[in-house]
Amino acid sequence: MKVVDSWLKRVQQALWQSRCVLCGGVGQTAVDLCVPCEGDLAVNLPACGVCAQPLSGENGGALICGECLRRPPHFDVVYCPFLYAYPLDHLVRGLKYHGAVAQGRVLSELLARGLQRIRTEPLPEVVLPVPLAQSRFRERGYNQAIELGRYVEQRLAVSMRADIAVRIRETREQAALNRKQRRRNIRGAFAVVGAVPAHVAIIDDVITTGSTVNELARTLKRAGARRVEVWAIARAAR
Repeated sequence: MKVVDSWLKRVQQALWQSRCVLCGGVGQTAVDLCVPCEGDLAVNLPACGVCAQPLSGENGGALICGECLRRPPHFDVVYCPFLYAYPLDHLVRGLKYHGAVAQGRVLSELLARGLQRIRTEPLPEVVLPVPLAQSRFRERGYNQAIELGRYVEQRLAVSMRADIAVRIRETREQAALNRKQRRRNIRGAFAVVGAVPAHVAIIDDVITTGSTVNELARTLKRAGARRVEVWAIARAAR
């Protein structure tokens, strides 16, 4: 059976050559990006060892940023392999705002690779996508965090569960708010409706101030989670 599967994959690769979603050139088989375009992605190093906020200096990964020292978050660690900068931001906006769901597979592959590169701890029991507000779900027709999670769960063999937590009230779009407003806007927005495993990973597209994932982590820990990681494809500078 493995021989047949391998043969079918070779046939598919020969008939449908991968194309780069950014420049249209010949893409790599595992991800629809060409080598030069993938090389243009800005890696998030050095970064805070807790929230993944970009830092200056050579040993940022061993440091904790001032914000995490002043106000320790409810999550335990954030893994964001890349910076929210061109050309990655183009792919994220396409997925999030323009219905380019196919780009979610590219972003998921990049996220899975990044997680395998930077994580050393045991994998969590489940991956939990950030619940989307009902109004935005109706507008988009999908939750971009779920689209990312679909492929990541296959690549890393960790189950995605979208039925553990829900968003119980509508909130304003976080992108238009400052840090203080974001914390206030998202407070009490989530509720747990299922059994929460001890080790959970929240998955989202971009982390900016971390207010949304921090509030969800708070909710999960109050419901019994002991370790909450956050996985996102990119970190935007605060």
